[in-house]
Amino acid sequence: MTEKNKRTKKRLFKMPSAFAILFGIIAFMAALTWIIPSGQYALTDGDDPTPIAGTYERVEKVTTDEDGVTTDTRQGAWEVFQAPIKGTIDAIDVALFVLILGGFLGVTMKTGALDALFGKIIRKLKGRERWMIPILMTFFAIGGTTYGMQEETVAFYALVVPIVLAAGYNGLTAAMIIILGAGVGVLGSTINPFSTGIASGFAGVSLGDGIVERLVILVLSLIAAIWFTMAYAAKVKAGQRDGDSKRDHKHATAVTGAGSAQALELTPARKATVWVFALTFLVMILAVIPWAYKFDITFFEDFNAWLLGLPVIGAFIGNIPPLGDWWFNELSALFLISSVIIGLIYFSGKNRSDDEDENYFGTFISGAKDLLAVALIIGVARGVSVVMSDGQIMATIINAGEQLLQAVPSVILPGLAFIVYLPLSFLLPSTSGLATATMPILAPLADFASIDRSLMVTAFQTAAGVINMIAPTVASVMGGLALAKVSYGIYLKRTWKFMVIVSVISIVVLTVSALLSGAA
Repeated sequence: MTEKNKRTKKRLFKMPSAFAILFGIIAFMAALTWIIPSGQYALTDGDDPTPIAGTYERVEKVTTDEDGVTTDTRQGAWEVFQAPIKGTIDAIDVALFVLILGGFLGVTMKTGALDALFGKIIRKLKGRERWMIPILMTFFAIGGTTYGMQEETVAFYALVVPIVLAAGYNGLTAAMIIILGAGVGVLGSTINPFSTGIASGFAGVSLGDGIVERLVILVLSLIAAIWFTMAYAAKVKAGQRDGDSKRDHKHATAVTGAGSAQALELTPARKATVWVFALTFLVMILAVIPWAYKFDITFFEDFNAWLLGLPVIGAFIGNIPPLGDWWFNELSALFLISSVIIGLIYFSGKNRSDDEDENYFGTFISGAKDLLAVALIIGVARGVSVVMSDGQIMATIINAGEQLLQAVPSVILPGLAFIVYLPLSFLLPSTSGLATATMPILAPLADFASIDRSLMVTAFQTAAGVINMIAPTVASVMGGLALAKVSYGIYLKRTWKFMVIVSVISIVVLTVSALLSGAA
């Protein structure tokens, strides 16, 4: 084959769409349920049963109970097509949140408030736009390390993508700021209650055990992420990455107007819209941090009890949960309320039924339609877990990891555990679910190697953190890339080296800690 033909063949290859990739993974996992034996662990008693180490046993693929009901764990073509439907049902709260977020964005963008704001910001930052990157990535990393901010990052694309485009970068730069920023936070989870907290509980250690190692990994990984993203952004500025992401005319409006005489003015109505927009995201951040549950801060619960206890006013407000107890249903209501407030500011007197492009309801529905594909991607991504669960092969895979890690030298155990957790995290992207399923089995192996169990917790969370930045089974990755208008293939091409870097950082820190633990 000539060099010219090779180049032509290379150009003809095109990365499949996100939907095609996810359907392919679902079909592959379904095929594995025919090959990998089904199995199960004995579970502890109580409301939250967990697997017991050393109790794994195989179970038949096809069983018949006493009532004559036959159960077949092998996943066929019907189950493959049902999996995205079941996954969407499981993720309906997230998918609905995305649609309402789309409506909120549609209404907000229609006002021109963000275009005017970002144009003003970029004019003031002229020549210093790159410093947005470390500031934003540090913010997302703090959210990731403290309370596991990941799925919620989907909402921040509305804020980050326009301002990054206005600064002259591209959608992939915005995606890297959010995914890598929050991702290294989750990877280096210091006090994250939903991964480190749960894993530590099942490992029988405190949340503070291993925090030094996790802090070192967090700092080194964040430095690497900022350097990596800023280096990529510099190439974008130099015109070397023009084909990496599509440009959205809605998001690019601020770019064309930022330095021109036609730049939109921040009118009083637009200023009010900006305040509503900013306060919405502030409330969202405060609402999802488990203040009372994990940090024993009861301010919001006390305030909520006082407010709802007021005569008439409390009944009028309704049974709103305190900040810290919110999740996607409450966040959906928040963005819906904010869109209505913005609608009252901007669309007053414009809600004629014969002009859907100019009234609130038509604009909201149009914005929701823009994010329909993102909502569907999130549901389809959950379908992978559905096939894995129904096929009952996860216990067999965990047992294989248990057998591999037994009787290995203490120095390499944490590093090898990190490697074992990479495929496990891909198959079960929920960090809390993975901790529950594996930590009671794998953590006791540290005792035989005479090292601290907290190292197994750190191996788990760092491996999960790496995979959660890159796996197509992670809804926030695929949904975020769709919002940034970046193909999954391009994202992999540009970030795989960074994944190697943070993996090396994690293994080195784990190995050094194992050496020090053994010496102690």
